[in-house]
Amino acid sequence: MFNKDNKIAIVGASNNKNKYGYKVLLDLYNSGFNVIPINPKEEKILNLKVYPNLSSVDNVDSVVFITQPEITEKILTEVKELGIKDVWTQPGSESSKSIEYCIKNNINCIYNACIMIKKNEIA
Repeated sequence: MFNKDNKIAIVGASNNKNKYGYKVLLDLYNSGFNVIPINPKEEKILNLKVYPNLSSVDNVDSVVFITQPEITEKILTEVKELGIKDVWTQPGSESSKSIEYCIKNNINCIYNACIMIKKNEIA
């Protein structure tokens, strides 16, 4: 379950202000969410330390994907290995393969919804 107090990894976070990886991170950060940017090519975004992958962060509760579907599919194996049970795939980051993977592996997956629009429905 997504929760403001949970540690939420933002996979695909970006320093490029024109990309959704930046816009989503900024929006959730400004709304008081506990966000952790994930991007192997960045060091800091919004003055937050950026981690290269999920495995380099302790105790991630949830993951938001802002990546190409092929990358989402690849990183979902890491989600499973780490025992993370909640993912949100931003529009354009999901695929039928990623959704099926989540269902098969008992990972709660929200898709076809933008977290920036739905964030007020999160506890």
